[in-house]
Amino acid sequence: MDLEIYKKKIKEYEQKREKKINEAKLKKEKIYNDSPSLKKLEEEKNLIAVNIFRKMLTMNDLDKQIEQENLEIKLKKIDKKIDNELKKIGISNSYFEPNFDCKICKDTGFVVKDNKTEYCSCFTQQVINETYQQINLERIYEENFETFDFGYYSDVVNEEKYGAKKSPRKNIEQIKKISEKFANNILSKEQKNLLFVGNTGLGKTFLSNCIAKKVLQNGNSVIYQTSPILMDKIMKLSFSFEDKDKLQYEKIFDVDLLIIDDLGTETMTNNKYTELFKIINTRLTKNKKILISTNLTLNQLFERYDERVMSRLIGEFNICKFVGDDIRLKKKRISKI
Repeated sequence: MDLEIYKKKIKEYEQKREKKINEAKLKKEKIYNDSPSLKKLEEEKNLIAVNIFRKMLTMNDLDKQIEQENLEIKLKKIDKKIDNELKKIGISNSYFEPNFDCKICKDTGFVVKDNKTEYCSCFTQQVINETYQQINLERIYEENFETFDFGYYSDVVNEEKYGAKKSPRKNIEQIKKISEKFANNILSKEQKNLLFVGNTGLGKTFLSNCIAKKVLQNGNSVIYQTSPILMDKIMKLSFSFEDKDKLQYEKIFDVDLLIIDDLGTETMTNNKYTELFKIINTRLTKNKKILISTNLTLNQLFERYDERVMSRLIGEFNICKFVGDDIRLKKKRISKI
């Protein structure tokens, strides 16, 4: 991990957490200031706590324990009154909780597992995004399984036009099911990788975004790049002697899901062919899932890539063929109406 990126993200998390906490405090202050009864109960609660803590300073351990129990009983009674007052205005105590972006680490960036403190998956992903400049992932908030629309796909079966014995809609419904299963099972050894093939504008990138969002929601990490950018970056990293570059290079093999978009649009060299095979083969060995999308047909892929790469794609990937009419053109026509 690049130390500078790490420091930057830690600072961002600290600022984000503080902002969320302050926003929650302001919400509570506003509600309490608008309600004299709530404000009075809160003041009473604070006064009781302060007085009892002062008394406990001069008590022995047994008396402290008794007084502590008394304090808890008194505070519970007041909390119950506060809950009743809040119900009258239609809110609950959860309304005052900070709205953290990550419910797991509460925007600290860290979690405790097996008595060990480690980076939260959200923090790891933020570092990956910064490292690989993953602008692709910005689209997952608009393009995800919840916003996927079958309405752009034809119900007409036309084998001559679409090259399939089923309608584009029926085809995409099946691919969406495959994609959802893949996204929820990327850690499973039984789950095959995915290869999306088909012309432009048929939803390959949209479904890739759907998968990326679900994988991230499940607490796993994603590297998502177009093939040209990824291959250029790999070549730069693989020939670097910098420690931070070596760590970035290794991340490509270890990230939970690697998405390569637009395979076939990159300018290939012998070294790039070697690196592409190494990435695919190493990740298969480590049971690290890959999603590849391409506008090329299988025949065109065979013409472009050597037997080593193609044997892995054919044998280890679930191939999904996208068919239909260009959705982007349909959307443009609709927007002009």
